[in-house]
Amino acid sequence: MPDEDAQTEGGRTPVIPVLAFGVVLLISVLLSGLAARTVLSTALLFLVGGVIIGPAVLDLIDIDPQSGTIRTIADLALFTVLFTDGQRANLPALREGWRLSGRALGLGMPLTMVLVALPAHYLAGLDWLTALLVGAVLSPTDPVFAAALVGKQAVPLRLRRLLNIESGVNDGLALPFVLIFLALAQHEPTHPGAILAELAGGLALGVALPLVVSLLLRLPLLGAEARLQPLGPLAIAVILYGLCSMTHANDYLAAFAAGSTIATLNPAAAERFERFGDLLSEIAKFAALLVFGTLITLDRLALPGVGGWITAVLAILLIRPATVLLSLWRSDMPFRERATAAWFGPKGFASVVYGLLVLQSGIPAGEEVFALVVVTIALSIVLHSSTDVPVARAFDMEEMAPALNLPGGDRSRHPPDRPEDDPG
Repeated sequence: MPDEDAQTEGGRTPVIPVLAFGVVLLISVLLSGLAARTVLSTALLFLVGGVIIGPAVLDLIDIDPQSGTIRTIADLALFTVLFTDGQRANLPALREGWRLSGRALGLGMPLTMVLVALPAHYLAGLDWLTALLVGAVLSPTDPVFAAALVGKQAVPLRLRRLLNIESGVNDGLALPFVLIFLALAQHEPTHPGAILAELAGGLALGVALPLVVSLLLRLPLLGAEARLQPLGPLAIAVILYGLCSMTHANDYLAAFAAGSTIATLNPAAAERFERFGDLLSEIAKFAALLVFGTLITLDRLALPGVGGWITAVLAILLIRPATVLLSLWRSDMPFRERATAAWFGPKGFASVVYGLLVLQSGIPAGEEVFALVVVTIALSIVLHSSTDVPVARAFDMEEMAPALNLPGGDRSRHPPDRPEDDPG
């Protein structure tokens, strides 16, 4: 009989989720070659694996969403992904890419909040304040499900930068709006000064900690042995996460800022960490997806009703594409790149964390909001994680067209994939 200390919150032993994770991970590795060539998605495999072991099918594990377990797992996964992605955006890349990503963040993101609130109110039946809260929860995009694009060299550089910077920054920027609307829904006073301090604190810690470490490494007696060098950025990430938890600084902005600072001050360290960091973020992502899958039950899928499902579909298929296309209107990006950026606005771990905040707040519509968030994220994972590879391959084929003398090989219509030639 298992020891009581080995019991999970739902009364099952932790062996089941660990075993399930191992099985799905092995299946994903064995099918990864096929997934790289087709619409098969490893992210979707883990999501389905979570559904199968969860209450919806086998009921082998039942994690209470009111507990802190899922929020912590999702939070760690997002922090890890943002820290790793930040190292692909050093300061010069941020400067060059900010003109386009600034449009998506400054215009596209607020528009998304407002436009998602409209169907949430009129179709899902939520009051205006709760509908705006839903808009804030679903406004950030997730870098995880656009990974095949961001990491593909054939994809134009400025498109990759736009997606990477937008998804890296908007998670932290959405949090203040979530907190403000949530406080208003709870009839509690808002504290804009404290929220701004959390944003500033996250940015400051994300820059200061790597800077201090970089200065320490210049001391004559200090230096990392080659075999252990990839662990340096990992140590910074662990310390940073702890400091953000202690000071209530915005850990999402801190993670992306720290990754970018490391890449700016010590490109060699970022390069050595890249392969290890990618594997680490993949593991964190897959674990979070498996656990998130256990939350998808028939009752939770039915709770938003027809109006809620239409809201989720509109948020993914209409609102996100429309707001980004509007924000990029009259930019010098070719339409194909603008359309790709508009489509890849997946909802992911940030929305999970913010949805859990709403659920645990105790507001009257908390369950309905969380169910609507679950439906939207599940749809997003299915649609975006199964289309990133085909879209990336389309850009790859376009790169190959000149050499093969195929139509569409006119490179004058597409910016070169080199930083020095990229207009930003």
